[in-house]
Amino acid sequence: MSTRVYIAAILGLMVAGVLFGMGAIPVLMIPALSAKADVLLPIVVILSIVLTPPIAWKMAPKLTVKPPAP
Repeated sequence: MSTRVYIAAILGLMVAGVLFGMGAIPVLMIPALSAKADVLLPIVVILSIVLTPPIAWKMAPKLTVKPPAP
């Protein structure tokens, strides 16, 4: 497996946490959304799972070390 896969896998854990937090906090803090939390929180979980791989894959090359120019 390439370095990009390893970096994307590790980065994916952090991206998933951030995406879940960005969705869960508004659902739990806004009273109108909190009333429907039983429906909205599973949607937030599914969206964070679906969106994590492409975001982590796109970010992974930016975290690699490039060899110095000669």
